[in-house]
Amino acid sequence: MPESQGGLVRRFGPIAAIICAAAFVYAMGWHEYLSLSKIAENRGFLRDFVSSNLALALLIYAGIYIAIVAFSLPGGAAATIAGGFLFGWQLGGLVTIVAATIGATALFLAARTSLGEALRAKAGPAIRKLTDGFKENAFSYLLFLRLVPAFPFWLVNLAPAFLGVPLGTYVLATFIGIIPGTFAFSFVGAGLDSVISAQQTSYEACMAEKGADACTFSIDPSSLLTPQLLIAFAALGVVALLPVIVQKVRSKKMS
Repeated sequence: MPESQGGLVRRFGPIAAIICAAAFVYAMGWHEYLSLSKIAENRGFLRDFVSSNLALALLIYAGIYIAIVAFSLPGGAAATIAGGFLFGWQLGGLVTIVAATIGATALFLAARTSLGEALRAKAGPAIRKLTDGFKENAFSYLLFLRLVPAFPFWLVNLAPAFLGVPLGTYVLATFIGIIPGTFAFSFVGAGLDSVISAQQTSYEACMAEKGADACTFSIDPSSLLTPQLLIAFAALGVVALLPVIVQKVRSKKMS
């Protein structure tokens, strides 16, 4: 029996609203402001605003971060670094963790409501087996996916919705799993002033030698992370999978 119009709205309304909002942000070009270069250009104004309106600045930052995650916009790493730069790594990191968890949960719920049940109902045996295996150790798997920075954040937000992960497990694993990476990026942000000064010096030297048209002022968030830090994240991910590994070893011994 076909779904009623109201049922369709309840089912597809949340994901449609997210898609429309994301499309609007892209169409307006607002996503282009989510870069460290823009933050560097306006750092004087931003710091003055934060020092005069800390509570309001935190609310605005949290709202923007929730939107970045919920709409799967680029710039999450830059925004996390900006949080550390503007509010200090402790406060900026904490607000970022809460905002990212809220945004990820909103996207998870929208995807699960709109598509999760339908996809699982039509899935073949292989997908059902994957779903059952994932649900069995959902917390450990999700923690691994959150800790290891090899997987796109938006993908890790969406995949559990299609694999039947309980909401409580998703929220807890997300909150805990993003803590190390968030504080690492926030800590980098707390020292961003020296990076901006070095980049400006390089940019001015380039302009003096080659002219403004041949030079660009840019800061790449990925260049601020060291290989040692990435290895540490990977090691944490392996630790998160230890319960799964132990369980599988025990199952083999008993069989």
